[in-house]
Amino acid sequence: MPFVNFNTKKVVKIWDGIYGTLAHSEQQTFGHFTIDGGTILPEHSHVHEQWCHVLEGELEFTVAGETMLLTQGMTAYIPSNAPHSAVAHKKCKVIDCFTPARLDFVELEKNAEQ
Repeated sequence: MPFVNFNTKKVVKIWDGIYGTLAHSEQQTFGHFTIDGGTILPEHSHVHEQWCHVLEGELEFTVAGETMLLTQGMTAYIPSNAPHSAVAHKKCKVIDCFTPARLDFVELEKNAEQ
């Protein structure tokens, strides 16, 4: 699977107000997500290392108590098990990368309607 067309993949709801398309390798999960304006992602953590890159919009991101307003071209790095949360001040388009692969997202994708 050297190439992925995210335009033809099924859209998966990750959280209320957060949805998009996913691809997985043995080691990573890569997602193209839309976050609706006003969406609040409550504080949580997971074993996965995560990178969240903002393509469009404004996303206030908090990682381990440090907060920054991310805009186009900015990225948040979330270490494994670090508590993090976010608030979308405007509708956002982001790319998220998780290591290791998110098996919970694999299941969400399997159960999502086409």
